[in-house]
Amino acid sequence: MSSVNLQRRTFLAQAGAGAAVLTAGSLLGSANASAAQAGQSGAAPAARQAKGGFWPGDTRLVVSISMQFEAGGQPLKGTDSPFPKVDFPDSVPADPATNTWFAYGYREGIPRLLDLWDRHGVKVTSHMIGDAVKRHPQLAREIVARGHEAAGHGPRWSSQFAMSRDEERTFLRQAASMVQDVTGQPVSGYNCNWLRRGPNTLALLQELGYVYHIDDVSRDEPFIEQVNGQDFVVVPYTLRNNDIVLIEGRNYSPSQFLEQVKLDFDQLYEEAGSRRRMMSISAHDRISGTPQMVRVWDEFLRYANSHPGVAFMRKDAIAQYTLKSPLSLREHETL
Repeated sequence: MSSVNLQRRTFLAQAGAGAAVLTAGSLLGSANASAAQAGQSGAAPAARQAKGGFWPGDTRLVVSISMQFEAGGQPLKGTDSPFPKVDFPDSVPADPATNTWFAYGYREGIPRLLDLWDRHGVKVTSHMIGDAVKRHPQLAREIVARGHEAAGHGPRWSSQFAMSRDEERTFLRQAASMVQDVTGQPVSGYNCNWLRRGPNTLALLQELGYVYHIDDVSRDEPFIEQVNGQDFVVVPYTLRNNDIVLIEGRNYSPSQFLEQVKLDFDQLYEEAGSRRRMMSISAHDRISGTPQMVRVWDEFLRYANSHPGVAFMRKDAIAQYTLKSPLSLREHETL
């Protein structure tokens, strides 16, 4: 364990649940000098020992929801789906059955999820495939109009880890511009297809003005790593609270999914009394947007909101807070 993290854990253990909570404004205002000091010295900043909480205001635990807007951006054939895999001949241009499954995401799934988020006053981050946005611009604009974040998810489904540096640079530029041109919202975050980035991905994201990425499942809190000698934020993603992994991949029932996410929430909420904790949970348009899964999400949101100090934050807000907070963890390695 690095000396930075050892000192950080010592502070967190001493702070405890009874530490006084600073307002978001005062914490952000005091962050810059301490964060700069930490970046230069590599040591835990003195500000870590100041009184205060780990999130803005009286927030104890942050819940970060991803809503993947992928439907309509998939290849016309050869795409993963619940249907048995078929090797279509070149004479068959598309797989209609699979494409109807994806169409559910933009016809039913996202509209149903948007109404759900509104009922609970929840804001989410939507990772948008550029082609999906291009084909369904009104839906993309509605997501942003309802207060949610539009984030990059590639212009199309491609294995960017296999691209040359120049090819990937173009790919990442398109990922941002295709979303921003339609929604009008600048794109600051990125998610690779199945989290599979290549050796140039982080450096290119930093160069192109992205602020954070989510292709990391190594922590239960956001953190800062060094990319091109500069701060870059990781807002960790999840596989354990992910509908495409549990519902489609492992055939969990909706009730099993609910039990999983409630258990995860309970443990993180308990830990959040003495350290910064964030729960990540993922909703794919064509999976979590089904009637029975929306019922599960509704129950989970009610459960989470019944606990004091729970806040649902967009990932861009989490990233900005992480950059400015003197309590943010700074990893000594960049994976």
